[in-house]
Amino acid sequence: MGSTVLVVEDDREIRELVRRYLERASFGVLATGSGVQALDLLARHTAELVVLDLGLPDLDGLEVLRAADGVPVVVLTARGEVADRIAGLRLGADDYVVKPFSPTELVLRVQAVLGRVLGREQSAALSYEDGRLRIDEERHEATVDGAVLDLTPTEWGLLAALAAVPGRVYSRYELINRVRGFEFAGYERTIDSHVKNLRHKLGPDGQDIVETVQGVGYRLGLRRDR
Repeated sequence: MGSTVLVVEDDREIRELVRRYLERASFGVLATGSGVQALDLLARHTAELVVLDLGLPDLDGLEVLRAADGVPVVVLTARGEVADRIAGLRLGADDYVVKPFSPTELVLRVQAVLGRVLGREQSAALSYEDGRLRIDEERHEATVDGAVLDLTPTEWGLLAALAAVPGRVYSRYELINRVRGFEFAGYERTIDSHVKNLRHKLGPDGQDIVETVQGVGYRLGLRRDR
C-alpha cells in the first residue's frame, strides 16, 4: 500500500466508487460524507492527500479545504463555473475535477499531484511509532527496531495491508482479497496462522503491533509517523 487518501464525498455511490479505484491503485483510503467528520479525520489521522467534494451537507467544502493546511487537495465537485474553480485554487486546491468524471482520470490526477508535491518523499519508507516499524514498498522490505524481517509473500501482504490505514480493522475476508487477490473457500481461517507467524517475526511485542479485534479481524496497533 502507498499513501493514504482522505475522500470527502456525500454521495455514497460516488464515495465508494472513488474508494475502489484508489485502493486498486494501492492507496490506503479514509472516507466520509461529512465535512465535520473530515475535519476530525484530518486531525486524528495522517493523510497525504484529500479528494474533496465542495457540496457537503453539513459544512461548506471550502472550510475543509482551508483546514487541510498543507495537505494536497484534489477538488471533486459539480461546481464547474470558472469563479468556483478560481475560488478553490486560490484557497490552495492542487487540482480540480468536475463531475461527471472518469475514476481512472481521477486516480491519475491524484498520482500526479502526489508526484509533484511529495517528490522523492513519495518513494520513501513509511515509518511507524518514531521509526520502530518501517515499511519500504519499493525495496519490498520491512524492519522492526532496525532489524530486517524475513517475511513470506503472504506475511508481507498482510503487514502492508494492515499498515495502509493504521488503526483500521480489517476482516479476514478483506485480508484474503487484499493479499491473495481473490476469494478462496477455506482460506479465511488460515489467515490466523499467517498472522501468528507474522507476530512471531515481529518480536516479543508482535501481538501489540498486530492487534486482534475479537469477532471482527485485525488492525495495526502503531501510529504512522508524520
